[in-house]
Amino acid sequence: MTTATTLVDLSACELRREIGHQHVSAREVVEVHLARIEAVNPKLNAIVTVVADHARAAAAAADEAQAQGRDLGLLHGLPTVHKDLFVTAGVRTTFGSPVFADHVPAETALIVQRERAAGAISLGKTNTPELGAGSQTFNTVFGATANPYAIDRTCGGSSGGSAVALATCMASLADGSDLGGSLRNPASFCNVVGLRPTPGRVPRWPNPAPRFPFNVHGPMGRTVADVALLLDAISGPDSRDPLSREWPAAPVSGQLERDLTDVRVAWSQTLGGLPVEPAVLTALAPVRQQLEELGCVTEEAEPDLSGADDIFVIWRAWYFELAFGDLLDRHRDQLKDTVVWNIEAGRALTGPQLGAAERLRTALDERCRKFQEQFPFLVLPVCQVVPFPIDQPYVTQINDVALDTYLDWMKSCYHISVTGLPAVSVPAGFTPDGLPVGLQVVGRPGDELGVLQLAHAIEQATGTSLRRPVLEYSS
Repeated sequence: MTTATTLVDLSACELRREIGHQHVSAREVVEVHLARIEAVNPKLNAIVTVVADHARAAAAAADEAQAQGRDLGLLHGLPTVHKDLFVTAGVRTTFGSPVFADHVPAETALIVQRERAAGAISLGKTNTPELGAGSQTFNTVFGATANPYAIDRTCGGSSGGSAVALATCMASLADGSDLGGSLRNPASFCNVVGLRPTPGRVPRWPNPAPRFPFNVHGPMGRTVADVALLLDAISGPDSRDPLSREWPAAPVSGQLERDLTDVRVAWSQTLGGLPVEPAVLTALAPVRQQLEELGCVTEEAEPDLSGADDIFVIWRAWYFELAFGDLLDRHRDQLKDTVVWNIEAGRALTGPQLGAAERLRTALDERCRKFQEQFPFLVLPVCQVVPFPIDQPYVTQINDVALDTYLDWMKSCYHISVTGLPAVSVPAGFTPDGLPVGLQVVGRPGDELGVLQLAHAIEQATGTSLRRPVLEYSS
């Protein structure tokens, strides 16, 4: 029989079954998760706004619906947290910025609407760097979010609060967004799973640039199966998102088992020569043999991603100016320096620069297409570094290679972003001192199912996702 002390440790899929079989009520589930938040969150600062009254009311409504025999949603009764970049009507949404420290929006982001429509119960909002800029979760509104595996280290970002809430069982599911790695980087640093879907698979609204393909919304969970469940709930076209129109809601949950015999996998350690810390490579090295044991045919290879850097830096700057330029005009003194730099870089762009970036992207897309005719999957490190000190804003050097900007240490993620390919971070190893290291699995456009199938096989083979941080819980 499931007890209160073990409820929080169940995967989302397991918990959904327990609720569906009436072994436990949504009310009980919510209460044990609120108790976990109270016990753990002060140490880590992952959930910055808790909506306990709302969660209790939603749980009561969920139990009443079940008692009346109504159809239950995919996420019925599952405690879920939302990134503080996603607007939530009537609930404070700060975007991690002092400009919005007391902001209470009137609308709710589509991803949150879909989660709730599927039965998820909102517990609160999770910490993020200011305006989602950077893969280190800290801001002047709430401070930094600590890594539960080493509280003196960063949890990554920008969906850092979401990753920590999952890793410490404060929530069953979480959402996030990813421009340059923000679903994958914190998943790697916190030993959870984060999926960057194909642009359009999960529609985005509100959205200042509906046709901009680099910024996506997506699911996070403790297991690949949990991520697949959440993906099913949030996928499918929406008329307000033109990129979503070509991606029908194709279910992936319940289909993760696959025979991988003779499946060709490109194994890349450095994605074409990027500096990667030895600790990362050492932690991931055993996975190649495990892939071979699963039946995969692995080969050291990677697509030619030349030009990816210019593509990302130019189009990111363009997006920052479009999305946040008015904030710079009105609140320059309240924005952090890296945000100001990104916006000003966007304002300095010229038409020829944008044209050159688009020509590079067209050529890169064609090279990736040809590469994937040979290799349906590419696997590589999620991050080039292990979690670094929490008081360090960003990485400035890797293996004696100096880095010029606060973005440069994330190239193993953002070079994948510009391809438009689905990619997932799956737990795959640990350093000798107990820091998590994730493996990135990249697949063909729209093949979220294949990506999740390979990630699920890796998850089962390594057992890494079963390892939990050791914290002194007060309850």
